[in-house]
Amino acid sequence: MTALPQYEMLTAHGLWRDTPQAQRRLVLLSLGDATLVIRDNLSDRAVAHWSLAALIRRNPGAKPAVYGASEEPGEELEIGDELMVEAIEKVQAVIEARRPHPGRLRRIGWSLSLVGLALGALLWLPGALVDQAARVVPTAKRTDIGRIVLRDLERSTGVACHSTEGDAALEALAARLQGISEIAVLPRGLTGARILPGGVVALGTDTLTGPDTPEVAAGAILSAQQAQAAENPLHAALAWAGSGAALTLLTTGDLPADRLRGYGEVVLSHPPAIAHGEAQTETLLEAFRATGVSSTPYAYAIDPTGEAALGLIEADPFRGAPAPEPVLADDQWLALKDICS
Repeated sequence: MTALPQYEMLTAHGLWRDTPQAQRRLVLLSLGDATLVIRDNLSDRAVAHWSLAALIRRNPGAKPAVYGASEEPGEELEIGDELMVEAIEKVQAVIEARRPHPGRLRRIGWSLSLVGLALGALLWLPGALVDQAARVVPTAKRTDIGRIVLRDLERSTGVACHSTEGDAALEALAARLQGISEIAVLPRGLTGARILPGGVVALGTDTLTGPDTPEVAAGAILSAQQAQAAENPLHAALAWAGSGAALTLLTTGDLPADRLRGYGEVVLSHPPAIAHGEAQTETLLEAFRATGVSSTPYAYAIDPTGEAALGLIEADPFRGAPAPEPVLADDQWLALKDICS
């Protein structure tokens, strides 16, 4: 029985020789399941059995077809019957399809692995670019990016307030606190403080118009620092801008302002959470203690009754005693209060 039922009992004549030097003789050919049987045309005695899987066509596309039993020179068979040639080639294709293909499986495995790696890279690479950029950008460039975010904020809040004495007071306040490079007071739309990349601070006027003491502004900044401690402000900005912005920053050392256009609205609409839990309050109190700032004025600015920030009042590190040094001198505080007048 043949590999293909339509070729059962198919026979044809051909010219066969068993060595390259031998004279060709007429033979009768018949297809088996996996072999081509070659019989002497006169005696009907089988003179050879060729494996169809190993059969090599020596003249592809030419007529009559010439086959060899293997790649090596030796037996040779010439077949002019087109139906027999077609049958041999179709049966060979079926045998090839049934045979295991470990190389093909390996290629498929490698292809799937490469696809997996590519998908992994697509998922991993953007985050890795943002992480790397947020880690290696120098301090001066971080501050530049903070100013870019501040300018974008000003599109919603109005331009930051300035005066000669008020700017000097802001410089003194920034120097008084840890990790702060500069402070800008925005005239409207912002409450509390926002920590921007590079230690740039956007400060709302509500911190200057409540209780008449600079500890409120200082406390708002300390509270924002504590609330945003879990995420680097530069990382947050780059994550919003996208991996393309991070790549630009890594390769050119610069970040065009248009990459952060609109981020100011995000900052404005996400005020830092006020410390409520015991652990959060203790962390914030430690920041007040480390900078020498009383926490009570800030607590009453949050809630005039004191109930919502009782922990900041009762555990004020300077309760009943003055802080080591004033946050600002009286004239500096007056100048800061009037900076947006």
